[in-house]
Amino acid sequence: MSAREAFELPQPEPDAVIRYGELARQFGELRLPEGEGPFGVAVIVHGGCWISDYDHGYMAAFAEAVTDLGLATWTIGYRRVGDPGGGWPNTFLDAGSAVDFLAELASSYPLDIEHVLAIGHSAGGQLALWLAGRVQLAESSPLFAQDPQPIAGVLALAAAADLEYLSERQICDNAATRLMQGTPSERPRRYAEVSPAHRPPLDIPQAMVNGELDETWSAPAESYFEAALAAGAPIELQVMPDAGHFELVAPESPDWQVVRTMLVELVDRISPASP
Repeated sequence: MSAREAFELPQPEPDAVIRYGELARQFGELRLPEGEGPFGVAVIVHGGCWISDYDHGYMAAFAEAVTDLGLATWTIGYRRVGDPGGGWPNTFLDAGSAVDFLAELASSYPLDIEHVLAIGHSAGGQLALWLAGRVQLAESSPLFAQDPQPIAGVLALAAAADLEYLSERQICDNAATRLMQGTPSERPRRYAEVSPAHRPPLDIPQAMVNGELDETWSAPAESYFEAALAAGAPIELQVMPDAGHFELVAPESPDWQVVRTMLVELVDRISPASP
């Protein structure tokens, strides 16, 4: 599946579009399953090389399919390279603020924010893993947040999880270097704070899916997987034969059943009630 085909996927409307800040990109799309709840929450983080050319729309059908499994979904927008103020540190601050806003949403909607998982695709996979590890940040970090919303599990799809690798190879028009406003040698602390492959291992359940044909993004995802596995993290990886980059988030693709199964198993591990 090409990027053009992915952006032509159906884009069902959310139940609500809610702002977590005043800026144009600071919003989220909320979808609620049928029933009274409270519902576990999946935070969905879109990809697109962290640049403003690509938006969250291609993840709408995926979010709808996840909601149909019985999870509330919160698809977050965030400033990206090319947006005013996008890139370091605001891309990360926006993602964190969007997730922390769940506490306010839970006062108006039947959300179980004790059982929140993050699902990210591509650049969104990097952000999803980073969101789960924010609690490890030192108070001196410009990305530090007091009592961040806990993430109980992560589903990372073709995750851009090794920013050093991506910067060194100038992948996606050198997007990682632009995001970080410098190379790993120029900005070592920044990379150390946000590149999952070089962060302390997460002790929460993690599931990763890569497409066998997706050579560009499988490599940084596998770099993270190997580092996490070696550190003893609870993580698994599924490689989908004959799949590329976007099939993983297309509910009409043959790969959806595998992604669905891994998601349901992940929810079973983090919550007493599964979708």
